[in-house]
Amino acid sequence: MRRRRNNYIRGPAKFFYLAMIHDSLANMYHMNFALMQHHKYSLTELDNMIPFEREIYVTLLKQYLEEEEEKAKSRKR
Repeated sequence: MRRRRNNYIRGPAKFFYLAMIHDSLANMYHMNFALMQHHKYSLTELDNMIPFEREIYVTLLKQYLEEEEEKAKSRKR
């Protein structure tokens, strides 16, 4: 029974490792710098985010910027 419990505990850590394996350390520093300089996030806020939470915020920010770019293009026409 104890062995089964240990596998359960390691499960979430293994999941997050596999879920975030595409993100390199260099990419993380680059993204942190961009978020701090251009979008006024603090390093503390970024460090306190859960890995998937950070991924969600970055995805939402990308979608927002794409929408704003499309609005700007339509205004120019």
